[in-house]
Amino acid sequence: MGLIDDRFDKNIFITSLDFVFNWARRSSLWWLQFGLACCAIEMISASMSRFDLAERFGMLYRASPRQADMMFIAGTVTKKMAPIVRTLYDQMPEPKWVISMGSCANVGGPYDTYAVLQGVDQVIPVDIYVPGCPPTPEALYYGVLELQNRVIKYETMAKKQGVDAAESQRRADRAEAMAAQV
Repeated sequence: MGLIDDRFDKNIFITSLDFVFNWARRSSLWWLQFGLACCAIEMISASMSRFDLAERFGMLYRASPRQADMMFIAGTVTKKMAPIVRTLYDQMPEPKWVISMGSCANVGGPYDTYAVLQGVDQVIPVDIYVPGCPPTPEALYYGVLELQNRVIKYETMAKKQGVDAAESQRRADRAEAMAAQV
């Protein structure tokens, strides 16, 4: 009957703490930059003021794999660099996500030689493939949005069916994405 009755009903949200943490994790992925060739220039241009990828998605570049949720593989992965990529991937905390960016990282590009790895998925599991030589910042946006959808799917499945079921579905999604690349 006072001045503040029914005034705050529309302004208060009630939710679980897990939901808030998962929303924050999905909405602000911290990525490990791993630019190896010309695709790294496109990744850098996507984070500059015109496209502003990092600011729009609340992302931060991390120099340490121990603080990163996601890894961008941008460019040609040589067989000499492959063990380093694997080591950095292993140092990332779970759950970890990978975006392969560009034709060279996806399938080896035009370099069918003894020194170039024919797809980074031979070393680490890849969640999203962004095609192009080099891919545009818009394609990178699409890849990040698809990754956020996969994170939502993973978190929902882990909550409802358990982490083991979510991991097996994630492996199936990765295998499907890898088969679509061939």
